[in-house]
Amino acid sequence: MRLVTVLLATTAFAAATSPALAAPEPQAAPTAAATDATAPADAGDAEAIVVYGTGKTRQVQELSGADLAIQVAGTSPLRAIQKLPSVNFQSADAFGTYEWSTRITIRGFNQNQLGFNLDGIPLGDMSYGNYNGLHISRAITPENIGLTAVSQGSGAIDTQSTNNLGGTLNFSSLDPKNALGLDASGTYGSNNTWRGFLRGGIGTESGARAYASVAYLTTDKWKGDGKQRQLNINAKGVLPLGAVTLDGYFNYSDRAEQDYQDLSLDQINRLGYNWDNFGPGRYALAVQVADIAANRGETGTTPLNPAAGTVYPTPIRTADDAYYDASGLRRDTLAAIGLTAPLAPNVTFKIKTYLHKNEGQGTWGSPYVNSPTGVPMALRTTEYDINRKGLFGSLNADLGLNNITVGAWYENNDFNQARRFYAYTSRTNPGRDHLKFQRDPFFTQWDIDFNTKTFQYYVEDEIKLGDAKISLGWKGFQVNNHARPIVAGGRTQGDLSTKDWFQPHAGISYRFTPEIEAFAGFTQVTRAFASATTAGPFSSSQAGFDAIKPLLKPEQSDTYEAGVRYNSGIFHGVLAAYLVNFRNRLLAIPTSVGIVGAANALQNVGGVRSAGIEASGELRLGRGWSVLASYSYNDNTYRDDVVIRANGTVTTIPTAGKTVTDSPKHLVHGEVSYDQGPLYGRVGVDYMSKRYFTYTNDQSVPGRALVDATIGYRFDLGMRKPVELQVNATNLFDKSYVATIGSNGFGNSGDNQTLLAGAPRQVFATVKVGF
Repeated sequence: MRLVTVLLATTAFAAATSPALAAPEPQAAPTAAATDATAPADAGDAEAIVVYGTGKTRQVQELSGADLAIQVAGTSPLRAIQKLPSVNFQSADAFGTYEWSTRITIRGFNQNQLGFNLDGIPLGDMSYGNYNGLHISRAITPENIGLTAVSQGSGAIDTQSTNNLGGTLNFSSLDPKNALGLDASGTYGSNNTWRGFLRGGIGTESGARAYASVAYLTTDKWKGDGKQRQLNINAKGVLPLGAVTLDGYFNYSDRAEQDYQDLSLDQINRLGYNWDNFGPGRYALAVQVADIAANRGETGTTPLNPAAGTVYPTPIRTADDAYYDASGLRRDTLAAIGLTAPLAPNVTFKIKTYLHKNEGQGTWGSPYVNSPTGVPMALRTTEYDINRKGLFGSLNADLGLNNITVGAWYENNDFNQARRFYAYTSRTNPGRDHLKFQRDPFFTQWDIDFNTKTFQYYVEDEIKLGDAKISLGWKGFQVNNHARPIVAGGRTQGDLSTKDWFQPHAGISYRFTPEIEAFAGFTQVTRAFASATTAGPFSSSQAGFDAIKPLLKPEQSDTYEAGVRYNSGIFHGVLAAYLVNFRNRLLAIPTSVGIVGAANALQNVGGVRSAGIEASGELRLGRGWSVLASYSYNDNTYRDDVVIRANGTVTTIPTAGKTVTDSPKHLVHGEVSYDQGPLYGRVGVDYMSKRYFTYTNDQSVPGRALVDATIGYRFDLGMRKPVELQVNATNLFDKSYVATIGSNGFGNSGDNQTLLAGAPRQVFATVKVGF
């Protein structure tokens, strides 16, 4: 296998290829309706890989679905956008879909400070324990994404989000006119990975049209014992009724993944990158370790088997070195219906309503609680249930000089979060499958109902003055949170509201020549408080919540950015600079190790200043060759020390001037692509510099550079599309590295079990057909 891999890598490097995107010329940004994620590239046409937002008054780039098509089948679109400036993406798996590990930061803002939409539908903050949305990998199958637009600043004013202090990511689903016919693909690769995709589309390009698809993935974990699998069903329809257009979208996702063990630097040094949780096949060892931990008095549980002794089996030193069979389960249904109608010449009305239901559980075998059956562990869950209903719309009037849009969004979100414990059957038989939803708990520690009502509106005017465009507008919102305990368990109840009716946005772009355009902008954004027991003010104790409620201020950011774009026949790119002043930073101060999950203390702790330079460009060399490169320098620092006052004691954490956690100063991406005739492929390298995982910067992980390669060949067999054979290699040189940091949050100082190792070299082969 190693020889085959090296041969594939050598061939890929020699070919150095990438299919051209089915995107328009850079003078006109592509739309989801015009982009076909599965169309083969025109062999004689070198299209843009990245569209750099010509005409926009802010920093923005767009990737078509064709860029996803050259990734490993099933790859998250978040992994594809890591080539863009200031985008820091991490995941412990080859696909970028393992949710416990998936992290994306932009200009130093973390995932829950970014905004995410799919066809305008809010996806919330896309965190692991999401209380107000779902991850993009569960919302849509990658083959059905037509366009991904990334705004590194606070993004478009019309984004349905109340937490986009930093950038926004807007995903557009494929128009059914670009999916007519039957498309199928099958993938096999490392770790016994199997994935199948089937999509059928009917109708006409300009008339009624629809598609439906199903995708299924199953793979063994790349280390340890366990599986990860996902089922996705998507459907979309468009129905023109004269001048009115109706559209509908449906998604069902069922994801179950057994987790990798969170590591510390000490564990990596002692146990290596391949150390992992006790999987289902090592239940007896997990019971033995739990017995020993109880006998040593390390878990706070009553010893059930003193005969087990107090000496851990080598190389284990603590009960936290490995846990039993952790998993993440998510089941989602998402549906939306929209209408677009002209009300008068140059006046357009749009409205869309959506429904999202989610059931989720995060599980692990806790040695800190005994089962009533005499097992020195219990299956602990954090459970999530979401029922969201929403409506958003806009009215646009193109008056020539002025293009005015007024829009609004309303959502009613019922979210339940609970902590429960389930008994293992016996000391020799767990009787529990962590890849299935658990039922019949023996203990509920806490169970909280949250209701969040969100109302947001915006007003925007784009003024065209010859070669100049001025964008002026503002948005405002009110978010009302209510928490009601069913089983309190020391958790918080009460009400909390965030209100900011005026958040200004202003920008300008000016075209000096047909090739050169400058832009500059300012945006002010407020972030609403979160409604969850594991994040935000409600993660505190009741006493803590009551004490901080009158004092808490919502986080806010002011973003200034400016740059210049250049677009010609052979080169297009952007050079930009930014300054962000972030104030009222909220810090959840843990009162225990992350895995125990005790209530946090929360407070405003000052500000952050972020400044940086971003550069990206693509050179199209002809004959199918192109080169893409991006670089960003990000200087993100805390402006204040953290001062903690508790029980009459004042503790100062020296964070002023320290670099923001998980914020590498240097990000570099480069790739060489080729697409000529039937042969295509790509070789890319992604580099990030050192990342800190403590607020005082005393602990960090080193920089790393990863290389991926793709090679493919199209066979014209007279069908609707050529048959494609594509081979992908991720982490081509088999580098051992830390992928995710902060999986269990960040500490003030010292080592912490909050790191996840990255996947080694993986190789996958995919066959694609279109009838």
